[in-house]
Amino acid sequence: MRHLSKGRKFGRITGRRKSFIAGIINNLIMEGAIMTTTARAKEIKPKVEKMVTLAKRNNLSALRLLMARLPKQAATKLYYEVAPKYKDRKGGYTRIIKTAISRKRDAAPQVRIEFI
Repeated sequence: MRHLSKGRKFGRITGRRKSFIAGIINNLIMEGAIMTTTARAKEIKPKVEKMVTLAKRNNLSALRLLMARLPKQAATKLYYEVAPKYKDRKGGYTRIIKTAISRKRDAAPQVRIEFI
């Protein structure tokens, strides 16, 4: 039974996995769109969307929570630049676009995840 075991492990122990995912989220926020594998994109999509929803609250506590979860530069960009664009949108801030490209070394399917 798979009780309490959702999420992907990516072959890493807990601390390294959390910082790995935080790094991918940071790159997505700073760049606006990134190329990554399908599994990684599906793993970070709900986390990024929850952070955008948090940033849309537009209060000091939301900014402090974002700064606790992200590097300062990414948190401020999400709070001041990205979230105001989605003020009238109720969800679905990112999209995953499949590409025909696969990674050379292991043929993992590549996707593009971006803000809408």
